[in-house]
Amino acid sequence: MDGPEAVQKLSEAEARIELERLAGLLGAANAAYHGADAPDLSDAEYDALKRRNAAIEAAFPHLKRADSPSEQVGAAPSETFAKVAHQVPMLSLSNAFADEDVTDFDISVRRYLGQDEAIAYTAEPKIDGLSLSLRYENGALVQAATRGDGTTGENVTANARTLGDIPARLEGAPDLLEVRGEVYMSHEDFAALNARQAEAGGKSFANPRNAAAGSLRQLDASITASRPLRFFAYAWGALSDPLSDTQMGAIERLKALGFRTNPLTALCAGPEEMIAHYRSIEEQRATLGYDIDGVVYKVNDLGLQARLGFRSTTPRWAIAHKFPAELAWTRLEAVDIQVGRTGALSPVARLTPVTVGGVVVSNATLHNEDYIAGRDANGNPIRDGKDIRVGDWVQVYRAGDVIPKVADVDLSMREPGAAPYVFPTACPECSSDAIREEGDAVRRCTGGLICPAQAVEKLKHFVSRAAFDIDGLGAKQIEYFYNDDQLPIREPADIFTLKARDEANVAKLKNREGYGERSAGLLFAAIDEKRTIPLRRLIFALGIRHVGEGSAKDLSRHFGTWENLGRTVLAAIPAAATHRAADEAAAAEQAAAAEEGRRARTSELRGRVWAEAGLSEAAREAWEELVGIDGIGATVALSLTDAFGQERERASIERLVGHLTVTPEAAPQTEGSAVAGKTIVFTGTLEKMTRAEAKARAEALGAKVSGSVSAKTDLVVAGPGAGSKAKKAAEMGIETIDEDAWIALAGQG
Repeated sequence: MDGPEAVQKLSEAEARIELERLAGLLGAANAAYHGADAPDLSDAEYDALKRRNAAIEAAFPHLKRADSPSEQVGAAPSETFAKVAHQVPMLSLSNAFADEDVTDFDISVRRYLGQDEAIAYTAEPKIDGLSLSLRYENGALVQAATRGDGTTGENVTANARTLGDIPARLEGAPDLLEVRGEVYMSHEDFAALNARQAEAGGKSFANPRNAAAGSLRQLDASITASRPLRFFAYAWGALSDPLSDTQMGAIERLKALGFRTNPLTALCAGPEEMIAHYRSIEEQRATLGYDIDGVVYKVNDLGLQARLGFRSTTPRWAIAHKFPAELAWTRLEAVDIQVGRTGALSPVARLTPVTVGGVVVSNATLHNEDYIAGRDANGNPIRDGKDIRVGDWVQVYRAGDVIPKVADVDLSMREPGAAPYVFPTACPECSSDAIREEGDAVRRCTGGLICPAQAVEKLKHFVSRAAFDIDGLGAKQIEYFYNDDQLPIREPADIFTLKARDEANVAKLKNREGYGERSAGLLFAAIDEKRTIPLRRLIFALGIRHVGEGSAKDLSRHFGTWENLGRTVLAAIPAAATHRAADEAAAAEQAAAAEEGRRARTSELRGRVWAEAGLSEAAREAWEELVGIDGIGATVALSLTDAFGQERERASIERLVGHLTVTPEAAPQTEGSAVAGKTIVFTGTLEKMTRAEAKARAEALGAKVSGSVSAKTDLVVAGPGAGSKAKKAAEMGIETIDEDAWIALAGQG
């Protein structure tokens, strides 16, 4: 039902329901793409949904929603960065998908202007990156901001200053100039970055756009500086004096000021030349070395641009001619199962090699067992319910992703007798049970440390850059030692006994291929150097599921020492089991309630299960302390108690810690602090600082920040919209202040 005829067949009730569905899908897609740098829809899928929404709105204009996706640009800016209001909004572009759309665009421009003569346009590649606005005052860069929702973006000035393509000063520029363009990453740099990430056991990025956006939006500007980011300038916002009287002239002026502009930008006399240039760029797409997803056309005369003006979210004088999705058909030869650090079983399609968008593809992701079976996580059909079988003729979809996806199946090509794929219920690496927990889309191996795939991946994570970062002991060396019979490294503690075992061994490491006396000595010295490790690095290095760098930092700041953390987690283990039992009972009652048509009283049930559990006060307090830490919550708390609660894993951790000196979290300078040692809860909206800034300030003053109000809470800072937490604080008689009072208390007034 994608075509206009299908839309016309919708009843008014069906159209209203469909507009509600599309608003939800497109809103979530905007948040994932612009806010989280983790798109869950391809450009083609997103464009198709947006076209359908526009078609329904055109057929039923009285049903247009207040939150219509056609009125939205980007997504709300993150709370992580300070907000920046754009003096001139950063709007999106309307799209063209066929040659006829380009011709219609030219006709609409000339009709609006009331002229028959030809109009000149610029045509430039549409870079697939992150939009950025750079504000220069008197030639100096004073501010850099992301697009955000088009009206308000994120202040990323410190990060933007690290990009070599962005000049710190301009000579001969207007007194006020906002330069706009796209931050991106080349294919070569992207591949090198992912290789370094893999070598260090870090996160791999899905595509160059995600890598560029994630790199620019780092809280630590030194991380941004270490990433190979580039910038193309192609537009401007506020300015005190015109750059030129034409679009092309303004681009040349930006180039003369020291900005990189795209050399494929061309001046076209009309639709025929625009489409011809589009075809030329499309042919070069695979060899450009960076991702583009179309060509942007703009009226060249800036006077005409001013007359044409803007619609609510798009300019009338520009349009983006999008490329079709990159598709190809090939045969599925096999399905391999890969096991990750957390035990996740990930299916990978092995394909007869095929060229997709200029790249030879032989592997593709199959996501999970539901995707193979032709259903989503809720059991609803995808691909019209068609499952994927070995030997099938499958459609591969790339659209810039590093790992392509299998998008569709041609059932007419399916071989007689082809059997449905049976997802393994045992780990292919260690034969342990592979289970799928309620609500989890992924099946996981239960083997833990006895699973070689998990053990190797955990060890790679352990020595990664953000963890122990041991010189000379990267991912390749971990694989080497893991499979070695003389000096095996099978768990983290083995790293710190390597030198002693080598000294007791007849076959010395210095005599092996790839090592000499000097290199072996350097490795042992590098290991010894990391016997003293900061608490937050140790926590992160353990590779506990859901415990990333942020969680490790929060835990380290809260507990201060390894002993305090271990004592609390061990004490909370019985309460964690009760939490799980309460959730399972609540889920069962919810299912029953749905069948009986009545509402489940989940919170009451949880309370009853807790009351009947017979937990000690110490267990309750330890659990409440864990889940109350701001940024932690039940998911991370359960992962911690699971790790410490398994005898083998806890023994492995204890063997490791026995070789280490774990330095406690550095105590902040709290002299004169009015909140040192207190537990603070922030609730509601903070208007003068971000939540992250408030938390960082409180911790710097020696306070602990909690995400929930409890008997241990000393102070609640409540902004507009504060709800249940403020109410609970009032009931418990806990002091509550507003943001202004907090700023004064924190010494920021």
